[in-house]
Amino acid sequence: MGRKKSSHVHSAPSDDDDNNMYSKDSKPKRIYQLWPGNNKFYCGGRLVFGPDASSLLLTTAMIGAPAVTFSIRMAFMIGKRYPFFHTLVLMGSLLLTVLDFTFLFLTSSRDPGIIPRNKDAPEGEGLDKITQSSEWVNNKLGSTKLPRTKDVLVNGYTVKVKFCDTCLLYRPPRASHCSICNNCVQRFDHHCPWVGQCIALRNYPYFICFISTSTLLCLYVFVFSWVSMLEAHGKMLLMIITDDAIFIVLIVYCFVVVWFVGGLTCYVLLLLIVCFMQTTYENFRYRYDKKENPYGKGLFKNLYELFFARIPPPVINFRDWAPEEPDVEVGSIASELDRAFGPRGENKHDMDMEIGDWKASKGGLVLQTLEYDNNNKIEETVKKKGLSDGTAQTNTAFDVRSR
Repeated sequence: MGRKKSSHVHSAPSDDDDNNMYSKDSKPKRIYQLWPGNNKFYCGGRLVFGPDASSLLLTTAMIGAPAVTFSIRMAFMIGKRYPFFHTLVLMGSLLLTVLDFTFLFLTSSRDPGIIPRNKDAPEGEGLDKITQSSEWVNNKLGSTKLPRTKDVLVNGYTVKVKFCDTCLLYRPPRASHCSICNNCVQRFDHHCPWVGQCIALRNYPYFICFISTSTLLCLYVFVFSWVSMLEAHGKMLLMIITDDAIFIVLIVYCFVVVWFVGGLTCYVLLLLIVCFMQTTYENFRYRYDKKENPYGKGLFKNLYELFFARIPPPVINFRDWAPEEPDVEVGSIASELDRAFGPRGENKHDMDMEIGDWKASKGGLVLQTLEYDNNNKIEETVKKKGLSDGTAQTNTAFDVRSR
């Protein structure tokens, strides 16, 4: 007689095992399955959306409905008069629509630049020597008090960085914590409800392309709706209104929408060109002294860096397996940084920041290792003023306003 094999049944984890990431019988999980933020992950962690990704349905409808309606109307007009002209108009509308949806998807489905968290707050030793802040925060995991802000050096300018109580780290320059996604994000610009995602370092170029293409699409439909109506009915306004109600609706809709999306496009381009790569968050929150931006590199270098420079890889590999150690928190610097930078060690030298003589601790590791200027070395385009005897005099680029 054959020996009966014993079956092994996986038991559900009990409440006592909530603090343990793994048990002997549990299946390994990937980092995105245990990530403490509010993001939504699809395709096995390859696509990273914000918690309000459902708003994409409304955005898609607002773009697709008028674009498809206009294209169908153009297709019916091809067989009537001027087929070559209406064919070109139809092809142009389809091209802009495809580009608009492509940039929308690239903006909303990418990791915007999420920063790994610390499991433990950085040590307080020596931090009080390099900060000018009189406000202190209690260490959650000990009795040590940490300064709320500290100073780092960027291009000869002293920049204040703040401590994040949620991620337990000092946010690197230009980073901020998004309360909607519950993550600290590199070079944070804003959280856009229309794309359901943070706009930051890794999707900012696609966002600019998205709103620019949306503006062009609105103008395109508006102009050629008028042209098509006048070409068909001449100057008979009453006949136009009664016979081509579809074009009238498209014209009114595009006229209203273009003020919003076009205004946003002009505002963003104004920050890029006039304010030299200033983010929306910085524009609302910071005051630059003497109109000097420590991150600006000049108009042409800024535009080249924005549209043609290589987008830096994500800091966190969400598809990697979560650590098996029960005392390591998923999303912490200890669990994420090595595995995130491990496969990309060749890029690590491009991710160094000039931060003075600050010693690297867990909090300092973030500031030293993460790059928030589009993966390019920070160039000293803002010249140090008042040089004497080879000693640089640092200027304060901006002051942090109280929250």
